[in-house]
Amino acid sequence: MDKRRFYNVILKQVVAGGAALLAVGLLMDFHALPSLGSRRSVRESCQRLVQSQAKLSKAQLTRLLTVPEGDRKQKVREILRDPYCELSSLQIRVGVPAQREAYPLEFDPQTWLVVLYEGDQYAGYRISDR
Repeated sequence: MDKRRFYNVILKQVVAGGAALLAVGLLMDFHALPSLGSRRSVRESCQRLVQSQAKLSKAQLTRLLTVPEGDRKQKVREILRDPYCELSSLQIRVGVPAQREAYPLEFDPQTWLVVLYEGDQYAGYRISDR
């Protein structure tokens, strides 16, 4: 019996320690995120205005969705044309700088498409509602 009680105490300590480490990890991860109240709009995040009249149509968006990630940047630019603006560069993968371009949607100007390129390759997109 004494051994069983000892193992139960150890098990509880391991579970509690794991939960504490998980909580610390989550707090550190959320600490790195900007607060929701201070989120800037895509337009405010522009580093360089390229084409102030740029708007992305439904047809262009539909064509973009057929382009696989890893395809040529030039192929995507032929579909989307010039962006409204360029956002600041960032690094998704180690040693590979990524460029971002933003396009307001013609049918919903409050929503923006942000396209990501790594070098001369299309790396994906995200939709931003700000």
